[in-house]
Amino acid sequence: MSLDELRGKIDQIDGELFRLFEERMDVVSEIAAFKQANSLPTLDRTRENAKLQELSGKVRPDIEPYAYTLYDTLFELSRSHQHSARMQVSDLACEIQDAISATDKLFPQKATVACQGVEGAYSQLACSRLFKQPGMMYFKTFENVFSAIENGLCDYGVLPLENSTAGSVTKIYDLMQSHDFKIVRSVRLKIDHNLIAPKGVKMEDIREIFSHEQAISQCAGFLERFPNVKITPCENTAAAAEAVAKSDRRDAAAISSHSCIKLYDLNCLAKDIQDRNNNYTRFICISKNLEIYPGADRTSIMIVLPHHPGSLYKALSRFYALGVNLIKLESRPIAERDFEFMFYFDLETSVYSDEFIKLIDDMQEFCEEFKYLGSYSEVI
Repeated sequence: MSLDELRGKIDQIDGELFRLFEERMDVVSEIAAFKQANSLPTLDRTRENAKLQELSGKVRPDIEPYAYTLYDTLFELSRSHQHSARMQVSDLACEIQDAISATDKLFPQKATVACQGVEGAYSQLACSRLFKQPGMMYFKTFENVFSAIENGLCDYGVLPLENSTAGSVTKIYDLMQSHDFKIVRSVRLKIDHNLIAPKGVKMEDIREIFSHEQAISQCAGFLERFPNVKITPCENTAAAAEAVAKSDRRDAAAISSHSCIKLYDLNCLAKDIQDRNNNYTRFICISKNLEIYPGADRTSIMIVLPHHPGSLYKALSRFYALGVNLIKLESRPIAERDFEFMFYFDLETSVYSDEFIKLIDDMQEFCEEFKYLGSYSEVI
């Protein structure tokens, strides 16, 4: 047979497959109606596993793995179709709809906001981009910021999540697993680092440079010029500037923001020392309550998947099937659970779309744990 003839046979087979698939999904709808009428769950894992095992005796050994994958996917599609046919709206979907209705149409202009560090920190600059009149409260650690939100001490918290040069702030992702919060907005802030020191101190005098570990990483190329200078990480770039300003040392400098120069009465020895000019940090604004403001087109979720082959693929395939763009995927180990991971996703989809609600409901069906972190827009 020629290639065209073989392709013609494939087309005929595909036509029959589509007809049978449509017929199968019609029966699935009938099953959904029966289960709803009799208060039966959508998922029948025992039957699915039995049917998958039954395949091994019905196909040739060389195509058995492909047949298994085909039917496993069919069961996933059928379950999703059953869920839609039953017209069930999850508690979470209802909570999201209620939040959309209850949230003010404008993002707050005034608020009490928690940030990590001291005055002059990049978190403060991010906060000023988000709020016109923020009442700032500074905390020593990221965990203190989460706790301040949980305990109602502040209305909002601003935290760095990822940098375009140095990557994710892994400490934040780890803390997300153990704290209760919602993301209400994000902001992308251009980061320009400066080497600053007390007035009168020259570049050749420097014997130690202080800064946050992320800033040190972002200025690695510049710091290679100082092989004999000690590089000391500290909790915050502004805290580094403050410490240098308050010390009597004439051989110490800090890597910090331009605002810290005037704030702490220091001198700039070198400006814009980051390795890349397009150096941006993304900050999230968190709240204790679910608030969804108009224009929300980004959603963040955290999930734990069953620990077996194909689990992550099934999650990703849902995004593809519904036309939802995945813009961030991060995995972090789960404390006290050996070799198991939490997956963090940022999804680009309007909170008002049917695909969004369907995705939220579908994901809850097969995840071992599912945590909805919020839907929001990003300030650029």
